[in-house]
Amino acid sequence: MRNTSFENTFIILGILVLLFILIPLVNLILSALLNTQIFIENLTDEAVLKSILLSFSCAFLATLIAFIFGVPLAYLLARKNFYGKTIIEGMIDVPVVVPHTVAGIALLTVFGTHGLLGQFSFIKFVDAIPGIIIAMLFVSIPFIINYSREGFESVDVRLENAARTLGASPFYVFLKISFPMAFRNIFVGAVMTWARAISEFGAIIIIAYYPMIATTVIYDKFLTTGLDASQAVAAILLLFCLIVFILLRLLIKKKK
Repeated sequence: MRNTSFENTFIILGILVLLFILIPLVNLILSALLNTQIFIENLTDEAVLKSILLSFSCAFLATLIAFIFGVPLAYLLARKNFYGKTIIEGMIDVPVVVPHTVAGIALLTVFGTHGLLGQFSFIKFVDAIPGIIIAMLFVSIPFIINYSREGFESVDVRLENAARTLGASPFYVFLKISFPMAFRNIFVGAVMTWARAISEFGAIIIIAYYPMIATTVIYDKFLTTGLDASQAVAAILLLFCLIVFILLRLLIKKKK
């Protein structure tokens, strides 16, 4: 009986958490759909659709860069013990806890027109797509590193050592054994990286208010037009993200 009571308590708590997440999101979508005219106006608005497409594409590029540089680092953290490793792991987590506006200002001091690197760069970051990408990358890269590291840590080192004793190169072992076995974690990390990049706002408006991505358009419409229009764009973005997440879930299930 105690076990049942204990489990029921946890079930109730779990339901409350789910309701806390679902009620605002469902209410947002339903409220937007019920306001049909404004919803359709924004759904067919070229500027709104372009901003969502820009959000998706910039988030994808940020995720791709995070994958290229983050996965190798995650593998090293999973396999090597060295002085200062804990400090590096802590540094990786910093972008998650830093306030978004602080992240934006920090990036501006480096990549701005008169910034540490920006003043020498032929790439424009301020109010430009590269600025959006680096802001997204900065706040989201910890996810793919941490998820990938956990994936590599779950791979039995003996399998890698056995392959090495048979003459396989370190890169071959990584490509054919470590990476495939950790793929699920890496994939989830990439999805979370993309999702975090899509949701970024604070850092982006500091370094690249223009061209407007979806979150910036939502904020701009809230200030200039009001709640109804911003709510409609938010619902459209949320529905598009939901479709993408469902497709990705189906994809990962097929890979099992």
